[in-house]
Amino acid sequence: MEQGRGAEPAQLARMRELASLIEEHNYNYYTLDTPTVSDKEYDALYDELTGLETLTGVILPESPTLRVGGDILKGFEPHRHRSRLWSLDKAQDNEDLLAWNARVRKAITDYNAKNPDGVALPDPSYVVELKFDGLTLNLTYDDGRLVQAATRGNGVVGEGILAQVKTIKSIPLTIPFSEGIIEVQGEGIMNLSVLEGYNRTAAEPLKNARNAAAGALRNQNPRITAERKLNAFFYNIGYADGVQFDTHQEMMQFLRDNRFKVNPYVTYWNTIEEVEAELARITAMRSELDFLIDGAVVKLTDMRTRDALGYTDKFPRWAVAFKFEAEETTTVLESVSWEVGRTGKITPVARVEPVELAGVTVSNCTLNNIGDIERKNLKHALGTRVFIRRSNDVIPEILGKADDEEGAEIAAPDACPACGTPLEQRGAHLFCNNKLGCRPQTVGRITHFASRDAMDIESFSIMTAEQLFDHCNVHDPADLYELEYDRLIGLERFGDKKARKLLEAIEKSKDRDLAAFLFALGIPNTGKATTKMLADHFGALAPLREAAVEDLVGLPDVGAIVAESIYTYFRDPLVVLSLDRLLALGVKAQAEQAAPTRTDSIFSGKTVVLTGTLSSMSRDEAVKKLEALGAKISGSVSKKTDIVVAGESAGSKLTKARDLGIRVIDDEEELVRLLNE
Repeated sequence: MEQGRGAEPAQLARMRELASLIEEHNYNYYTLDTPTVSDKEYDALYDELTGLETLTGVILPESPTLRVGGDILKGFEPHRHRSRLWSLDKAQDNEDLLAWNARVRKAITDYNAKNPDGVALPDPSYVVELKFDGLTLNLTYDDGRLVQAATRGNGVVGEGILAQVKTIKSIPLTIPFSEGIIEVQGEGIMNLSVLEGYNRTAAEPLKNARNAAAGALRNQNPRITAERKLNAFFYNIGYADGVQFDTHQEMMQFLRDNRFKVNPYVTYWNTIEEVEAELARITAMRSELDFLIDGAVVKLTDMRTRDALGYTDKFPRWAVAFKFEAEETTTVLESVSWEVGRTGKITPVARVEPVELAGVTVSNCTLNNIGDIERKNLKHALGTRVFIRRSNDVIPEILGKADDEEGAEIAAPDACPACGTPLEQRGAHLFCNNKLGCRPQTVGRITHFASRDAMDIESFSIMTAEQLFDHCNVHDPADLYELEYDRLIGLERFGDKKARKLLEAIEKSKDRDLAAFLFALGIPNTGKATTKMLADHFGALAPLREAAVEDLVGLPDVGAIVAESIYTYFRDPLVVLSLDRLLALGVKAQAEQAAPTRTDSIFSGKTVVLTGTLSSMSRDEAVKKLEALGAKISGSVSKKTDIVVAGESAGSKLTKARDLGIRVIDDEEELVRLLNE
């Protein structure tokens, strides 16, 4: 309510005038970076407004005093966006970018061919924008007034954060456009210089700008949001009632005209070659920016073309996010520990002086083996500076020494760090051969055996495996099937319900099919695709156990090394004993009875490789559907591969497929259509 007791028309008029003046100065200072009054003059206007608000008991909805943050909120209310906020398909390199562009050009050509009597779509032209690394914002303005602000959420429903967003002074509370409802999309960020200043006096310094912005905007205390002094850039109108645009340039001008902060690094190009050059320039200038970016976004500029190309289930076809290559920095290598995996392989893990890299604090890094350490000249590197690299969400790796300084030696162990057994060098790696007595590898092996894709023993965890190893002598998967209620009920955190639930889950796992059982065994050099193929080919456990190397070589994904691994595994005396016990204890390990496969599909008799993530179905669902249509599923791309199905974040397999000229299905709608034909 605007008018309160004691508020006279003249006072209200002056308050509106002051609010407008202060917002004008905020716009000049925070959006245009061109202040027009001194801090003293600004403070005088602000103090006059707060004085009138105190005197009258009235706070106008557009008052800038609302930006300081109010009371602590009880929770976030869900907000349904009027227009969906889409994810973006990703291009990891120039090859992916060119592939996206080829799809765009083909789609334009196909559209024009199907609509010969209409106005043809123009040749593609492009806009390149920075991909900000903060929190996506969706602002709703009704008749020119900010009425809601929400997070992206799942793209359809987000969380209302209006009180928090109002604390960002570069966001207008009112805009000149007052003819309907619009939704404006952008990114809430914390400038790096602001983060540095904040941390100089903060009791608890913030780790990085991205988390600082996201944490502030999703904090239920808007006063904390205000303290972070966030910023925001805007780049899209998702929904507009009463206005439309022919080009991206028109939309950006609309944003500027309505006082939204638009990042100046927006460029327009006519050829994809120019876009490639611009992306290289942005990559080079990344470290010079005062805010985090994790890539750039390439979009078509023509709005009619965008409408014609449309969307997949997840992405707009007319835009792609170009992801930066791995980011590098230097830090001090403090120590190296040697960890034991479920196969007995000993892996070095480097501890480094914590350092900010690609938006996260890094303290652990990958070192593959002693050969990797020597090849990178790290043998005498403890205590020295080293280069590290982080690519996307992969654990960072050490690239090599940053200088010629001699450090302490990284000494490879002679005995297992867990059980003391002498280690054996096999190829590039060290191994502990104490399969039954080495705690970490036994715990890892049993945890893998019980995992969802393996025997699927519900609620089983590594903590469960450790308890059973320590107190129930579970040193082999077969020991699980001899567990008794009286042993479990005495364990810490094991009550009657949990004990019975675990025993029921173990009993149920006896019916898992042969493919899951083979994967659960953890046969060296095999994964889910290979064990599924072995189950399908041999149809039962017995003939696989008896198979010779020559029976295995030549099967899909099975070369000499894999064949030798499988052959050797089934002749290990400990494995033979374990398998015999498992079968005697009731584990069936029987092949799934497959439905008759089709022979009239385009997948019939074809070798198909899946890579990346599908949004409409799980990988297992896709495999089953493809196999029902007669496809042979493989885990690797080779000249024998006929088709590669590429989902989101497809990597090297997709690149290799294109290099070999193999047919690629990277449109999920097309895949679904083909599966349903």
